[in-house]
Parts: sequence; structure tokens; C-alpha cells
Amino acid sequence: MKRKRIWTAGIIVLLLAVMFAVPEIYSYVTERNYESEEVAASEVPEGYETATLAGGCFWCMEPPFEKLKGVHSVVSGYTGGDVENPTYEEVSSGGTGHIESVQVYFDPEVISYEQILDVFWKQINPTDDEGQFVDRGYQYTTAVFYHNEQQKQTAEQSRRELGQSGRFDQDIVTPVVEAETFYRAEEYHQDYYKKNKLRYDYYRGNSGRDQYLEDTWGEDLKINLPKK
Repeated sequence: MKRKRIWTAGIIVLLLAVMFAVPEIYSYVTERNYESEEVAASEVPEGYETATLAGGCFWCMEPPFEKLKGVHSVVSGYTGGDVENPTYEEVSSGGTGHIESVQVYFDPEVISYEQILDVFWKQINPTDDEGQFVDRGYQYTTAVFYHNEQQKQTAEQSRRELGQSGRFDQDIVTPVVEAETFYRAEEYHQDYYKKNKLRYDYYRGNSGRDQYLEDTWGEDLKINLPKK
């Protein structure tokens, strides 16, 4: 009986090791050494507009938008820095000037840019200028990158309203800045929450993000927009 328990425990440990190690090994062998790729304007789906947003770990910024009706897709990447085609390792080390971001491709006839921003604010801590939750450093800070004058005005108004809402005790520090070259991150980062659900859930559950959002927004955290 004792030997059986030992074998069972050993199998469980082995399965856990495989669960966490295999995706990382696969990523390293197939993708981890690749550079990011610049996203050209011609790659934006026809009829869709682009919202570029930074909210800390880009793994956590994809799911809220991808579930919304009117959103074609969400791409994780890097922007704001000086290094061309940076790698994840370079960006995460904080030496490139880039920050982790996502590009949201949305149909303005179905969902507005203002609504996209409303969702964005409910994913982040806009009062933190040193990172987001467990991820620290400039590379994990927040920002709204506007693509035209209308987006700029809408984003600045949205930020003002958030600051005047009385929901936060500190100033809103998320900047509204002009969009720069956006680099699509390595493939293993795209839809990470789907490809590596157990690892993503473990990371997110221990990051402090969800607890902060629930404490800050309460029942208002619910997003009342049509889902796919």
C-alpha cells in the first residue's frame, strides 16, 4: 500500500513537471530565439480600426478584448522603444525602451473606440507608473497609443473622466501618446491563455491583478458589451 502511494505521488509530480516544462522547452526550441516582426498598416484587417494599448503583461490583455463582439483579433507585441525587432528577452530585461502592448483590431460599426477604452481601464491599475501588479519595471507600465487625432481626443477625455470618477485615491498616470512602430511578439506569446491555459491561470491567479480589479471596481467590473 505504501509503495502504491509512493508510485502515485511520483506520477503526479512527473505529470506536473511535464505540464510546466514541455511548453517552455517547445517554445525555446521553436520560437524563443526568433525576433519580433513589425506590423504594417496593410496587415490590419480591412474595415477594422486599431487600438494600441499597454496594460502590463500582454498575456492578460488579450482575453478581455478577444471575447467582444466586433473585435476581429488581438495581437501581443512591443512598442515605444528604439530597438528594431526586439526579442522578448530584450524587452523583459528593460533595455529596449519598449513596453508590452496589444493591438486590438475592432469594427467601429459594432464597438466604439470609447468602449474599447472602457474595457481597458478595467484591466489595469492606472495609478501605477512603475509596472503592473507582480511585473515591475517600465516595460510593464501602462499607456494608450493613439493612431489619429480623434483617438487622441477620445482617450484624453476618457482618462479625465476616470480621474474625476472618485474611484482612485491617486492620480491617473497612464499616458496618452502617439502610436509608434508596433512589433508582433514571438508566436508562442500569441493567445498564450489558450495555448498554455494551466500556466496562464496559475500566473494570473498569483499576479494580484484580479484581486486589485475586484477591490477597485466591485460589481462595476462586469463588462456589459455583446460577446461573440
